[in-house]
Amino acid sequence: MIISRTPFRLTLGGGGTDLPSYYTKFGGFVVSSAIDKYVYLVVKRRFEEEVRLSYSITEIVDAVDRIQHPIVREALRLLGLRDHLEIVSTSDVPTKTGLGSSGSFTVGLLHALHMYSGKNPSHQELAEEACRINMEILKEPSGKQDEYVSAFGGFVCLNIGGDGRVKVSPLRIPADAVSELENNLLFFYTGIKRQASDVLWDQQSAVEKDEARSVEAMHRIKEIGFRVRRALERGDVTEFGKLQHEHWLAKRSVSSKMSNPLIDRWYKIGLENGAVGGKIMGAGGGGFLMFYSEDSRDRVRKAMAIEGLEEVRFRLGSEGSKIIINF
Repeated sequence: MIISRTPFRLTLGGGGTDLPSYYTKFGGFVVSSAIDKYVYLVVKRRFEEEVRLSYSITEIVDAVDRIQHPIVREALRLLGLRDHLEIVSTSDVPTKTGLGSSGSFTVGLLHALHMYSGKNPSHQELAEEACRINMEILKEPSGKQDEYVSAFGGFVCLNIGGDGRVKVSPLRIPADAVSELENNLLFFYTGIKRQASDVLWDQQSAVEKDEARSVEAMHRIKEIGFRVRRALERGDVTEFGKLQHEHWLAKRSVSSKMSNPLIDRWYKIGLENGAVGGKIMGAGGGGFLMFYSEDSRDRVRKAMAIEGLEEVRFRLGSEGSKIIINF
């Protein structure tokens, strides 16, 4: 039995510049952190010949081609695994909430399947294979960030070339700044689940068509990413919080699907109660709403509680995909 544990992620700056519609023209730059919420993948040999999958539903199939779950199907094809398999997944938080769950799932699945096959892939290999499945084989409108952050873990900077090659470097953030971030960042679950692909297709289409407003917004988002890196590496978490507000304003101008009247209401209430900045995590449209607040955290919490939003705590800089059981 093999069990992998793979983290979800929190984008700190530059989110969206990892999409091919942007990086193939201008190059991308993302600052991100793994968080202490995980997806777990169990892979074990099954006595019966069929493949059994258990996720939100259960599948038992006599051929890989009949698997409904697209990521599992393509991962098994890629690694040449065909039968006598049982695969089970579970996670700490719901999918479709802006934490990069599809990328984490793919990395964790590949990690467990490789180990089941007697191989020990590198972080780079896991990330590249996961991107190949999601972006090239399944042709999802996704970027490079989720797979790389979940594979490598920690605080990372991703420089993405026009050819799609990713250079991973550490974000050298002081330990006391990490503690301040964890203390001052507030996360609230909106209860809104959305297909990231709906938002991302709209974003990619606007950039591919060279719509001036969207392209200029993406340029600002990348520039904010570089400013976030500089602020965090010098330990200036207050500046980081202010940059989140700039990022949100730029992000909203990329696509009309990034937000909605309800999210706009919650964001306004957060600022009115002392938050410096914030954003909807991930592609937008729902999931987790993040605020940065130094002296008014309790006010923001109470305001969001009145709105019916549940607070969830995250710790930052968690290690990347890991095999936690192998026997």
